[in-house]
Amino acid sequence: MEYGFDINYVFDFIPKLLSTLNITLLIVAGAIGLGLLIGFLVALPRLYNVPVLRNVSMVYVSFFRGTPILIQLFLFYYGLPEILKLVSIDISKLPVIYFVILTFGLNVAAFVSETIRAAVLAVNRGQVEAAYAVGMTGYQAFTRIVLPQAVAIAIPVFSNLVIAMLKDTSLAFTLGVMEMTGKAQTLGSLSQHFIETYIALALIYLVMSIALERLMLVAERRLSRHMRRDASEKNRFFTRRRKRLTLGGLTRELKPGNKEVPRYEA
Repeated sequence: MEYGFDINYVFDFIPKLLSTLNITLLIVAGAIGLGLLIGFLVALPRLYNVPVLRNVSMVYVSFFRGTPILIQLFLFYYGLPEILKLVSIDISKLPVIYFVILTFGLNVAAFVSETIRAAVLAVNRGQVEAAYAVGMTGYQAFTRIVLPQAVAIAIPVFSNLVIAMLKDTSLAFTLGVMEMTGKAQTLGSLSQHFIETYIALALIYLVMSIALERLMLVAERRLSRHMRRDASEKNRFFTRRRKRLTLGGLTRELKPGNKEVPRYEA
């Protein structure tokens, strides 16, 4: 029996795949939330050069950035229960999705920590010193001066991280989680129309990625509006300066009839 390509299957599979969208979004939301919390804590030792914790943070980041996330899923799903059994803690009966969210969250935290560190270091140190000069505390300087600018700088990188995490959730089906990719595998096996199934899946991921990209772009514009305002003011200032320093203006200043000669004193 031959199974030819049929575009109708694409439209039939999209609602069926969307029925598991809540599982995919749950993984993304849980991983991003956990990653932001842990990533901030991991970034602090390197920002403040805490001797021992700084090295631990570097090892943590190197491990999660340097190993495939699929290997990390297997290590945490199969290895973590065995390690905890040594201290009489049994988590082998927990739902698989908890291990998936934990693994993705720890992976995201490594990238978030580097994003936070780079964004904070990109803020001009002179602004912090000026904040101290007007009487702000360290907490006030960080929350009012450094944090808003660092968030605006980090948004583009963070948006790429969220979109990448959305696509990485397709690996969760390797542990038996029935999210969209797992559902697509099942539909393809039952109908033998794998091409149509994965086209429908690709369309869903594409629409979600574009929507997330647009939302992050709006957030980036709102958070960086003060930077654009400062840049426009600087441009207006230099434009006025250029208008004043035209050739005609210099000629009038240096014409022979002008008896006012600038005096320079030693």
